[in-house]
Amino acid sequence: MTPSTLQIPELIKTLRKRMNLSQEKFAARLGVSFQTINRWERGHATPSPMGIKLIELQLRQMGERGADLLEAYFSK
Repeated sequence: MTPSTLQIPELIKTLRKRMNLSQEKFAARLGVSFQTINRWERGHATPSPMGIKLIELQLRQMGERGADLLEAYFSK
């Protein structure tokens, strides 16, 4: 299951802040540009299926710190 388009900006912003990363550093971690993260957070673009998988992977790697977001956005 993938998050709905309306929830993606909130998910990305919350994840990035929990990781204590700027948009630039979060973009580098995902292998995308700063502009891409900025557009995702503002809801002007949505991540590709691969982008969604990378976001989910970041949440999984966070363990307990990301468990609630993983459950809220990626539970089946």
